[in-house]
This record gives sequence, structure tokens and C-alpha cells, in this order.
Amino acid sequence: MMSNPEKLEEAQPSSGSGTGSEQEHVPTVKGKLSTHFSSNVDTRAGYIPLLVLCFVTGLTDGTLYNAYGTFVSMQTGNTIFIALGTSGQNNRPYGWARSLCSLGCFAIGCVSFARLHKLIGGHRLRRTLLVSFGLQTICVAAAASIIQGGIIDGTYPARGDPNNVNFTELAAVALLSFQAAGQIVNSRGLGVSEVPTVVITTLLCDLVSDEHLLVGLSKNGRRNRRAIAFVLTLTGAICGGWISRATHQVGPCLWLVAAIKATITMYWMGWIPLLKTMRN
Repeated sequence: MMSNPEKLEEAQPSSGSGTGSEQEHVPTVKGKLSTHFSSNVDTRAGYIPLLVLCFVTGLTDGTLYNAYGTFVSMQTGNTIFIALGTSGQNNRPYGWARSLCSLGCFAIGCVSFARLHKLIGGHRLRRTLLVSFGLQTICVAAAASIIQGGIIDGTYPARGDPNNVNFTELAAVALLSFQAAGQIVNSRGLGVSEVPTVVITTLLCDLVSDEHLLVGLSKNGRRNRRAIAFVLTLTGAICGGWISRATHQVGPCLWLVAAIKATITMYWMGWIPLLKTMRN
């Protein structure tokens, strides 16, 4: 049987530094960054970048339709162009092929962005939005580069014979249509379905059929966002036409779109919360 002094000696803590669990845990820089980018974003302000994307949609579609006769975001028009092409009523040679490419790449983009968001961890994680908008920015910049570099004719109006079909144009159409799908996937993931950013018909229907259309500004946030989204899409299309006409080039509009998308990507980085996290 163990004596009392032996029991006391055994019960006393050792004079060493203690186990790892007893030591104070100091988060590393890597750990802080991982925690920050694994957090959910504040969706209450999620509609702000989506409204900006409505302007981007108008800017992109207004520019690409004037140059190549197709849309990259609004697929209703492309569906009609494809239908007209099958009956030989498309005034632009192989215009239906451009529209079919846009529609197909948009559908592939919707599937890809939805699966990518799920793979990364969820629609509302900060890292998911960074990757999503970063990929969209890269696609737009790539399209602008091949146009500005002369691989594709980016002059406005086009200098080539309209009867000569240049299928290299499909590269820009494919990239821009694919990235446009990310916008509507983001709007659904952030829970701002009233601002789909690429579907103006549904937005306009929901706006004018709202039972509370005429109430005060502070009483109907969804109505306000829909109205702003419509105006911004219209304004973007007008600006796209003006810029293309002034510069006689498609490239400048696309570089502007890439810059806006890059800014939105940085917005989702959350600089203020990140700096607070790093200071603590």
C-alpha cells in the first residue's frame, strides 16, 4: 500500500512545461486566413455586387450583339436566332451557330459553376465567391486578349465581308457565355433571386406585377432592387454601344467588364474583416 507522502508526490504536477493541450493555442497566419476565407459572407449586402453585374450584362451583350450578332447572357434571344436559322431566316450567315455556341456554353457554365460551388464547400463561403468571380474575370480577360490581339476581328463595325464566316469568333462567344452563367448561379446561391443579372424578362415581369409596386421606397426592397437592376442593364447596353462606336473596337468594353469583375472579386475578399482578423 502506497504511503501518504508518496500519494502527495504523485498528485503534484511536474515542473516541466506541460503537455501541448495545456499550452495556450496561438493561431498562425495560415490559420487566420483559413478561418476568414472559410466563413460565410454577409448576404444582407449580397445584392450590391449583383446589381453591378446587371450593368455588366448590358455592357457585354450590347457590345457583342453589335459585333457578332449574338448575346452571351440573355439566352431568350439566342433561342429565337437558332429557331430562325433552322428555317433559313437568319440574316447573318451562320448566325445560328454563334447563338447555338452561346446557349450551349451558357448551359455548360451553369452546371460547372453549380458543381464547383458545391465542391468548394457552399455558395456563400468567401472562398467560393472568390474562386467563382476570379474564374469569371479570367474568362473575360481571355476573350478581351484574343480580340485585342487581333486573333479575332474586334473592329466596330466589322471591316470584313459579312458573308465570310470566321468561326474563330466562337472562342470569344464561348468564354463570355460560360462566365455569364456564373452570375446567375451566384445570384441563386446568395439568395437574391430577384436580381438574376442575366434574365431581364422575368425581372421585368416580377417588377410590374408586384402588388406593392407603388408603396414607399423603404417598404419594398425587392421592388427597389428589381427596378435598379432593369435600369442598370439598360444603361450598360447603352454604354456598350457608345464605347464601341467611339473606339471602333470591341476590346475596350470587354476590358472594362474584366476590371469590374476583378473589383467585385476583391469586394468578396472582405478586406476590413480580414485586417481585423490579422490584427487579433
